[in-house]
Amino acid sequence: MRFMYVLVAEKPMLPNPPLREAIGKLAEREIAAGRMLDTGALLPRTAGAEVKIKDRKLTVTDGPFMEAKELVGGYAVFELKDKEEAVARAVEFMQLHLDHMPDWELSCEVRPFMEC
Repeated sequence: MRFMYVLVAEKPMLPNPPLREAIGKLAEREIAAGRMLDTGALLPRTAGAEVKIKDRKLTVTDGPFMEAKELVGGYAVFELKDKEEAVARAVEFMQLHLDHMPDWELSCEVRPFMEC
């Protein structure tokens, strides 16, 4: 099964060097094992655009947008056997954050892809 991890934080922060190193080692391991298919950090919303449908109208707005309560800061895509494995790997990833930047409050949504 394919899963996407979506990292969400209330305020943007950059990982400190020890956390970046730990994440890099974990990513190398997961890529070598064929489990991690893609990953990336996202630039702030100010660098993007929003394409929206509202009241039957399509609009395009360049960033920055209205302030959001939570921001998506990154993602990863994995090929794993089941939800239990996906959650276990997300726990390991989030533990790195807790170990290296314990004051950073963020969440990791674990979402399976829809099978068509």
